[in-house]
Amino acid sequence: MGVAAVDRTVSLIEAMAGEAEAQEISRLAARAGLPLSAAHRILGTLVERGLVVQEPATQNYRLSLRLAVLAFRSLEARAVPDVVQEVLNRLAGRTREYCRLAIAEGDDLVWVARAQGAPAGLRYEPDMGEEIVLHATANGKAWLASMDEARARRILAARGLEARRPLGPRAARDLATVGAHLADVRRLGYATAIDEGEAGTAAVAVVFRAGSQPGAPVAGTISVAGPLTRVTEARLPDLVAALGDAAAEVGELWPIRAFGESARTAREAAS
Repeated sequence: MGVAAVDRTVSLIEAMAGEAEAQEISRLAARAGLPLSAAHRILGTLVERGLVVQEPATQNYRLSLRLAVLAFRSLEARAVPDVVQEVLNRLAGRTREYCRLAIAEGDDLVWVARAQGAPAGLRYEPDMGEEIVLHATANGKAWLASMDEARARRILAARGLEARRPLGPRAARDLATVGAHLADVRRLGYATAIDEGEAGTAAVAVVFRAGSQPGAPVAGTISVAGPLTRVTEARLPDLVAALGDAAAEVGELWPIRAFGESARTAREAAS
């Protein structure tokens, strides 16, 4: 399969992601920017491989649960949730807000763990499957600010400032504004997204490293988020302190995670 065919396949999968109902092929082709004939061929192959289901009654298409199974299998193999979940649970209990952890995957961030700390009332609990809009989320900005400016600019230029979901009214609309935000993150040591990633919400995030040694590579980000009425400027010092403690703890645990992966690989190779 050529590179163009792979790109078209991924575009179709992304067009179906997040859709609760099966979609007409014409709608999927339009969203993926593909000719109808090409979309039909690719969807046929995905159906044969069990990654897509075509409903008999409507002939519409939706993603199968096989993709979710593969994703969770990958997470399990990485031993991410079991290593960091306890840390996130403590962070959620301390902040009494929604906490998430994302890991760096090439030029992207991926959600892998969460914990809800709000005991009752207004609870912020977004979909873990949503994309991390790098320029408009605290996690994205914390991560971008941790890398050299040339790489951050390249990633932003490749992704653009558009998103597949609605953003908040204060989300940056140009690269100059994003650059100013990242400069603030580098100066402060943490990132915020106030009415940016989603209307009516605020988030604070820091990076964590793959080890406790100074200069260890950045492995991902940890955030605290909630409604604007609760995640206020007055709470920032406490939230940042809590995030700093959690990031340090995850950093200490990360080499254990890597050791576990190496041991598992060795066992599999020997079997």
